[in-house]
Amino acid sequence: MPEDALTIHEAAETTGWSPRMLRYVELVGLVEPARSAGGYRLYGPAELQRLRTLRELLDAHDLSLSDVAFARRLREEPTLRAVTEEWLEARPERPKHVPADDWLRWEQEKHQRLLSLPTTTPA
Repeated sequence: MPEDALTIHEAAETTGWSPRMLRYVELVGLVEPARSAGGYRLYGPAELQRLRTLRELLDAHDLSLSDVAFARRLREEPTLRAVTEEWLEARPERPKHVPADDWLRWEQEKHQRLLSLPTTTPA
């Protein structure tokens, strides 16, 4: 192990992030620690700086990790960026076959049908 790298537990102690949160930060692609020959995460000065500035970003702008992770995905996934932009720009529009005075009930029923669908768990 390089002398200028910390294990996940040492990095957690140094940064104030828990090992579990460090794994999550890696999972969502916000920090990518090197790996030892045995597969252990190694946090060097660059990763520690990244974690420090991440905490500063979260605190300064009242963000969550998922907010920053989503922003990263928007930068890296053009299709996700496009459909998100499309949704943000879209205006609500009543379906032509639904009478204006029935739109609220129609939307409520649609939501109820969606909520009643069985949920699936990824394998």
